[in-house]
Amino acid sequence: MEHTGQQGGAHPGPHPPPAQGFGPPPPAYAPPPPPGYAPGPPPAYASGPAPQQQYHQPPQHQQQGPPGPGPFADGPDFLATDRRNAVVVDVEGVSFERNGQTADFSWNHITTVPFKGSYSGTTLMVSVVLTDGRVYECTVDARNNATLQAWFGGLSHVLGFYLAGRGQ
Repeated sequence: MEHTGQQGGAHPGPHPPPAQGFGPPPPAYAPPPPPGYAPGPPPAYASGPAPQQQYHQPPQHQQQGPPGPGPFADGPDFLATDRRNAVVVDVEGVSFERNGQTADFSWNHITTVPFKGSYSGTTLMVSVVLTDGRVYECTVDARNNATLQAWFGGLSHVLGFYLAGRGQ
């Protein structure tokens, strides 16, 4: 009877035992490229007039500093915050912070900013509707209904200032 190593006999069968370990470690990095490998010079083109520039380039203006905040240099601001979330409305636009992640929306991309209170009466819910139709939302928990009512007044005033004349 032939032993294959599966019958529990003393002979290992026709296959040698597996090698110990995993072999030598692989090289740390790929081998360097063969010597003499370098890109050659660019191909020579037929001599003739230089190609004409096809697109008009706008004139280059030098600015003397960072651009200003626009027509709302001294506008009002609004802040509502809780342990995790915040809503900021200021000269730059609207910013939402949710669990440490911030989303900034500039006024030139904002169509409208609707807001309301929750059914419980202590949560401010603010949305930003962008000119491309996308909508982003953020909620901020007030300590009580009086704080929520104060936020309504402040947010209404600030949004009225920045969105005035936009048909909102």
